[in-house]
Amino acid sequence: MSSIVNGNQKNSNVSSSFSSDLYIRNENGNFIIPEIPNGGIVLIDKPKGITSFGVVARVRRKLSSYFQIKKIKVGHTGTLDPFATGLMVILYGKQTKRAMELTKLDKIYQAEFILGSTSTTGDIEGEITEKNNYSVPQIEDIDLAKNKLTGKISQTPPSFSAIKINGKRAYQLAREGKKVEIPSREVEVYDFTVLDYNFPSLKVQIHCSSGTYIRTISEDLGNLLGCGAYCKTLRRINIADFNISSAFKIDSLEF
Repeated sequence: MSSIVNGNQKNSNVSSSFSSDLYIRNENGNFIIPEIPNGGIVLIDKPKGITSFGVVARVRRKLSSYFQIKKIKVGHTGTLDPFATGLMVILYGKQTKRAMELTKLDKIYQAEFILGSTSTTGDIEGEITEKNNYSVPQIEDIDLAKNKLTGKISQTPPSFSAIKINGKRAYQLAREGKKVEIPSREVEVYDFTVLDYNFPSLKVQIHCSSGTYIRTISEDLGNLLGCGAYCKTLRRINIADFNISSAFKIDSLEF
């Protein structure tokens, strides 16, 4: 794991740029909460079925109750789709000024792609259609295809995404049945590793730059293989050197 995390050296020591007393932490069963207004940072393991904004709202409510303050500034450093789980870095108080800095950091995801089918949203939440008339990809085919999706690549974000178009989220326009045109952009995939393959299930780990859509990688991989694919599960395990092992389950934040 460390070799992958350190693949982008400029992001290798970000967590230590926050002093240890800025972290919400549990010591011997007691939560230590950094005071307002200086604020702090907490790592959350987002569960499936909740939006990133929902996570922020729940943390805000807990902090507001703890500090007995109605309004407290809380922000995140990168969204996860509702179907996805994993690491979110939540900032509050003055530390929210660093949100944009952390948003630009590289990420590591683990995902399961389903080959031989496509989804209208690129993930498990869309309308699934099974493909016909294709050859089942061999691991050698997958290796060749994923190599084409490694390094600096041009990627078109999905229509069902949080990207704003003329002030409105792309997924809102897509749900309204409107045509969504999002320009392609350059992203970088530092490492694309196959963890397990048992057709139609392909489990992968991807280390990539900020702004990379794993759903789109699954679709592009399916297109290269000629069989289609979509992302069934997605879990973020790293943001730079912040690791999921240090994150709290949202329901465990009892203070």
